[in-house]
Amino acid sequence: MQIYGTDITSRLLLGTAQYPSPAILAEAVRASRTEIITVSLRRETSDGSGTGFWEHLRQTGCRILPNTAGCHSVQEAVTTARMARELFDTPWIKLEVIGHCDTLQPDVFGLVEAARILSADGFQVFPYTTDDLVVGEKLLEAGCEVLMPWGAPIGSGQGLRTPDALQTMRAHFPEVPLIVDAGIGRPSDAAQAMELGMDAVLLNTAVAKAGDPAGMARAMAMAIAAGRAGYKADPMERRDMAVPSTPVLGMAEFA
Repeated sequence: MQIYGTDITSRLLLGTAQYPSPAILAEAVRASRTEIITVSLRRETSDGSGTGFWEHLRQTGCRILPNTAGCHSVQEAVTTARMARELFDTPWIKLEVIGHCDTLQPDVFGLVEAARILSADGFQVFPYTTDDLVVGEKLLEAGCEVLMPWGAPIGSGQGLRTPDALQTMRAHFPEVPLIVDAGIGRPSDAAQAMELGMDAVLLNTAVAKAGDPAGMARAMAMAIAAGRAGYKADPMERRDMAVPSTPVLGMAEFA
């Protein structure tokens, strides 16, 4: 997988929030074999322990994808992104502009506007968006080279609520990297996303809140690999009726 000219081997992107401790986070990152971890600028600076947390992230050896989590306006998201670029020394930014407080659904109008501003400012934008094709087109026109449609509301663990829409996105954007972001709760959800042809999965809560975060991270990585292999193998289409796997010709007949 190539994103903004960077070759990526692992198709699992892992968030770094809500873990019981930095040590457990590091263990989960190792178990997942991810190459990209996301981090919120607010998480990095809000509790006074930002420097120590940043050091833990550096020690993972992963590429950092800062995000604008919790931003509800274009101005807030753009300002946060610029601060993150200074702090983490990367043009990558996972762009979130939240429009609904309960579902944390993206404000797609603000998202497109912020993406256009940041792309013009030299950022390489990873937009957290819906599965709407028109919004996807607008984000690509704004300068994005990757789309991150949600599977379900952030942290809900509901899995893929609209798999047909995601499959339609895959067909409509055959050359664009698509990363399912939000809603994945179980390894089977991650495998399903990959079977639909998604290029990668970004998840956080499903691992951070598991009884065994490292074990869940390992399971997610295996599910993503299996789902990708299944997609590449061109699985059979679903059928409305049974089709016998054993030929009926040549069967014994009784008079």
